[in-house]
Amino acid sequence: MRLDSNFFSRDVLEVAPELIGCILVRRFDDGSISRHVISDIEIYRGEEDMACHASKGKTKRNAVMYEGGGLVYVYFIYGMHWLLNVVTGGLNNPQAILIRGLHDCSGPARITKKLLIDGTFYAEDLTTSSRLWIERGSPMIYNVGPRIGVDYSGDYWKNVPWRYFVGSDPALTLPKKNS
Repeated sequence: MRLDSNFFSRDVLEVAPELIGCILVRRFDDGSISRHVISDIEIYRGEEDMACHASKGKTKRNAVMYEGGGLVYVYFIYGMHWLLNVVTGGLNNPQAILIRGLHDCSGPARITKKLLIDGTFYAEDLTTSSRLWIERGSPMIYNVGPRIGVDYSGDYWKNVPWRYFVGSDPALTLPKKNS
């Protein structure tokens, strides 16, 4: 069952725990469909959250975060990767959930590459889209921890436990690069 606008229109702190275990569905141009259990997410909540893209106000890049919940927020980083976020909350209340991991794919850039998600998905409505949506899944036990890669936001914001993940911390099990 596809999640509707009522699900996404709530505060991100209510939506996030229920998103773990849900199914991210992608229909490709050839008609094939893939389904993936959401297993790792991060919360970004409003202009007060110094790690959130909305912390400096509304811009062309983050404008979709100021719309109603249920829209897709994708953005380009490092000149090479798209990252997938789900907008939550209400009008002019910028909140989003970064999809960091799926049951079969760890890492936000790997997810968009695997699912062929790019800038054309910006502001796509997950409640009506024919190529990307989220379905109810099974509730899962998850762990919480600080978000990854937000050291610039200051001690408080980098340590807020707004990352939810199933199992051991995937960030700690990724292969280390040699020095």
